[in-house]
Amino acid sequence: MTSIEWVECVPNFSEGRDPSFIDDLTAAIESVPEAHLLDIHRDTWHHRSVFTIVGELGAVRDATFRAVRLAVSQIDLTRHTGEHPRIGAADVVPFAPIGDTPMESCVMLARQIGRLIGEELQVPVFLYGRAATRPDRRLLSGIRRGEFESLTSTLSTSPLLTPDFGPRAVHPSAGATAVGARKLLVAFNVFLDSSDSSVADRIAKRIRASDGGLPDIQAKGFEVDGRAQVSMNLLDPAITTPAVAYEAVNSLAQQMGIRVTQSEFVGLVPESAVDGIDEEALKLQSPLRDQLLEPKVRAVGGSC
Repeated sequence: MTSIEWVECVPNFSEGRDPSFIDDLTAAIESVPEAHLLDIHRDTWHHRSVFTIVGELGAVRDATFRAVRLAVSQIDLTRHTGEHPRIGAADVVPFAPIGDTPMESCVMLARQIGRLIGEELQVPVFLYGRAATRPDRRLLSGIRRGEFESLTSTLSTSPLLTPDFGPRAVHPSAGATAVGARKLLVAFNVFLDSSDSSVADRIAKRIRASDGGLPDIQAKGFEVDGRAQVSMNLLDPAITTPAVAYEAVNSLAQQMGIRVTQSEFVGLVPESAVDGIDEEALKLQSPLRDQLLEPKVRAVGGSC
């Protein structure tokens, strides 16, 4: 008997300040009954919302595409400002396997929806992660360098920026979209008792893998609501755990005479990544039990 394959999709949209539009995106996703919306993280300073969708392959693909189509039609990046780097209205669309689902299924989904976005919505699409068609596009940071404004002027001229799908011209209001396949990751933010984002940037540079820091970690410093924030993606939380990442930030902050005030997970977290974690030691601002992925998947009938 063939097991049913479930996947997670975590689309990031460049809108975090209009609750009514977040409701519209929610409705678009929930219009596919077999797709299950488990979590929404909305950030006004980053001007960004992160949705967590799970379900069988076709249902997640259809629900995600409906939300992307709405975002492309309604979000105008020429009027968008926020702390977080972005290239598109539907900025990043990553798929990750749940349970025994093979990564190849997520690669297939990424390419299916990438083609839909490119051909039907006329938005250039760059495949990244395990879905990348060329090695220099494995990392999302390489695609997003320069953001929407730079991409607008370089996409039509740089041979390195030929999209995988869609036109070789940035959509005038919706930009471009990065679609990928990857493992389940952990998005983790640590806040400092400082308003100086350069402090967070210096710490981020020390800990991120690309600058010789911790393995499988991406990091960047921001100023969020008057507070410095070290924003991290733990690409393989079995290698660099949230506890290890937190301690690295905390240690560097102490060396600068700065105190860590709190931390947060963005979206849902795999149980294996936080097994035995000390929530108080990490100064988590929300109960971890509310952000565990697997119990929410099981609650909607999924197997993990």
